Amino acid sequence: MKEKNGFSVNGYIAVLVIVIIASFAIYGTSSNPAWILLLGIDTACLLGLFMVQPNQGRVLMLFGSYVGTVKSTGLRWTIPLFFRKNISLRLRNFESSRIKVNDAHGNPIEIATVVVWSVNNTYDATFEVDDYAMFVNIQSEAALRNMSSRYPYDQQDNNETALRSDPEIVSEALNEEIQQRLNKAGVKIHEARISHLAYAPEIASAMLQRQQASAIIAARQKIVDGAVGMVEMALTQLSQREIVELDEERKAAMVSNLLVVLCSERNTQPVVNAGSLY
Repeated sequence: MKEKNGFSVNGYIAVLVIVIIASFAIYGTSSNPAWILLLGIDTACLLGLFMVQPNQGRVLMLFGSYVGTVKSTGLRWTIPLFFRKNISLRLRNFESSRIKVNDAHGNPIEIATVVVWSVNNTYDATFEVDDYAMFVNIQSEAALRNMSSRYPYDQQDNNETALRSDPEIVSEALNEEIQQRLNKAGVKIHEARISHLAYAPEIASAMLQRQQASAIIAARQKIVDGAVGMVEMALTQLSQREIVELDEERKAAMVSNLLVVLCSERNTQPVVNAGSLY
């Protein structure tokens, strides 16, 4: 069984009808005692009035059986025998606690998520699970654990999807993982994003040194690439403009000196040769 519209009518019209019937019943009691029974039934009909706020629903049940859901807002009236349970259809936020898991490379990390969700099927939320809010909390953390174990914390190569470098891809995967688990509870996931991501304290220091080393290597590689290009440009322009002719030995010395100047971390102190080239 799935969600269906429950029986209800406009509450203001129902109040007007009840008042009219009550007026006739009160007037008729003086001449016919049967009107007293009608007045009692009419008064009991007031119990069928209820309010529905925006983005809320009322699940109607009759002796334990589901008869429908009312989502029309305002004052409504239904059969007084129906039991009415309120259920919110508004957006809700859930932020998980920081959990420790192993990433795809086996490194322990701390991770947490923020999930935006709402109920979109009142029947499943009411009857398929015992407590749909608690179900969302537990299944979201379980999905986070499962998803985070499929990706590494950092990229090891350019084609690898990582938790830190690809937040959009990871969020989409997390959204799908949680939604699959919560379909049975009638819950829709609007957004799921990682709110906290860090290495576990026991390896944080070692991983920081590793990141620093990787950054230094990348910077050095860029500096060397630029220096080699500048040396090549210098040799080419000297040759094209015929400023000076250098043999292979002097070219090697010039390349060595330029690379030292361009790649050094500190400002170099040039030594001026006041004598001949030899």
